[in-house]
Amino acid sequence: MKLRRDTVAGAAFVALALLLWWLSDDLPVGSLAMPGAGMMPMIAIGLVALFGAVLLVRGASTPPITAAHWSDADHAVRVIVFAALATALYTRLGVLITMSLLLFGLVALVERRGILRAAVFAVGVTVTLWAVFGMLLKSPLPTGSIWS
Repeated sequence: MKLRRDTVAGAAFVALALLLWWLSDDLPVGSLAMPGAGMMPMIAIGLVALFGAVLLVRGASTPPITAAHWSDADHAVRVIVFAALATALYTRLGVLITMSLLLFGLVALVERRGILRAAVFAVGVTVTLWAVFGMLLKSPLPTGSIWS
């Protein structure tokens, strides 16, 4: 039996969704009329499981996993490292600083675009994020422990 790329990826996403479903059962889901804090995470986890299952079922038509080339693995590792750092720092630095640094790092260092372009992009997206979620939707954004 030859393992296929999408079959392996689909199985991994389904397994991840099942693990996350099991780990996040402590949040109240509520109902459609009165959704709880766990409603959106459960919907997201369900979608990950659904799309993973689609990959799993349709994976037989993809190339074998041994035919995969790993020439872009260093790029993927850099993106994963930046995302992990942002995840670790967002409560300490706050969402606005962390998002600015994450986007600037991804655009300037990972994608190797100009520093000015990266800074304008990072600040622009972060200000838009703050305006939409912080001001318009009045969603509480973590400000970070260094500011309090």
